[in-house]
Amino acid sequence: MSLAAGGIAAPRLASAQQASRRVALYANVGADLTHYDVDAAGAELIKRETVTLPAGVQYAWPHASRRYLYVASSSSASGYGKAGTEHHVTAFSIDPATGALRQQGAPIGLPTRPIHISTDIPSNYILVAFNNPSAVRVYRINKDFTPGEEVTQPAPIDTGIFAHQVRTTPDNRLVILVTRGNEGSPTKAEDPGALKVFNYKNGVLTNEVSIAPNGGKEFGPRHLDFHPTKPWMYVSIETQNKMFMYRIGKGRISPEIAYRSETLAEPNNIRARQAAGTVHVHPNGHFVYGANRAEATIEFQGKQVFKGGENSIVVYAINQSTGEPMPIQHIETQKIHPRTFHIDPSRRLLVAQHNLPVNVRDGEAVNTIPAGLSVFRIGGDGKLTFARKYDIDVGDKTMFWMGMVPL
Repeated sequence: MSLAAGGIAAPRLASAQQASRRVALYANVGADLTHYDVDAAGAELIKRETVTLPAGVQYAWPHASRRYLYVASSSSASGYGKAGTEHHVTAFSIDPATGALRQQGAPIGLPTRPIHISTDIPSNYILVAFNNPSAVRVYRINKDFTPGEEVTQPAPIDTGIFAHQVRTTPDNRLVILVTRGNEGSPTKAEDPGALKVFNYKNGVLTNEVSIAPNGGKEFGPRHLDFHPTKPWMYVSIETQNKMFMYRIGKGRISPEIAYRSETLAEPNNIRARQAAGTVHVHPNGHFVYGANRAEATIEFQGKQVFKGGENSIVVYAINQSTGEPMPIQHIETQKIHPRTFHIDPSRRLLVAQHNLPVNVRDGEAVNTIPAGLSVFRIGGDGKLTFARKYDIDVGDKTMFWMGMVPL
């Protein structure tokens, strides 16, 4: 794997002494998970060491102590692609001085591809979402911080269609399984989406409630995040390119959509399939960010080239009285398909990850935009300024996840 840099200004060479040691960024290419130092002041990433998982990295989540990282991996293709046979959760310790990862014990096996992983609030349990078939499972975290045995649930639970994320509410009382469903086609009816909400205690899920406007039709939720201090939840609706806000109160999620916002800068000018993606609330609670993704291609001169669309981060200002998200900026990520992004814990940077290279037309020529990372500075007004991008040669693999952990 090679790392090249480009953007509005070429980044200076950064020594270990110059790099910030307070934040570590981890990004994968296939089964390789690479650690980068984050220089927030210089808006730079400095490549360090790489660890290798049993299969392709799907998602990762830090322990509440920020001393361990749980990584889900799988040899299955994404979506409904070819099923593999290797599916695991692996624990790594995080060196508090350097951010380096060291494997902690042996991985545990999983039944199918894990699409998302998180822990409950105190990190006593690991929650894993599976997309095909849609499922959620809970695993104990052992005293040595390794993943342990599965928690047997008291009764069968409804896990919807195509789970994409699982999160515990900040009070640790509820678990929400985000199930996207599937878009319809001329030959297949739409599969409804839903937010599956469970009461949660000590790893046990009970009393499932399904939040599915219009029976889940034209409702394809993908990803959610919580406001840090207010009882507000923000959900990206992938298949309809919307950002919904829900209220939380008295131990339940209100099923009514409190506010709806567009994700696209030009919602009436969709040139190819658009898909709303990751959503993260700024740690100060004043802004929420969402990803817009497009990657469809069309043939040109015997090659498949980008068909057009919005690959951007949309910034919303949050009304501090009502929680309403109001779009204030759409900024292109300078690459194709920002599958994930993360906000630097110091609140100064946002980094977006793009999983594959894509050919683009430039007049009569065809150029390739590589996979990689785009770095943005976050202003006091919440708006983003593009700083630089890092091109990453992924070969025949996929860059599927990245995230940052404070040290």
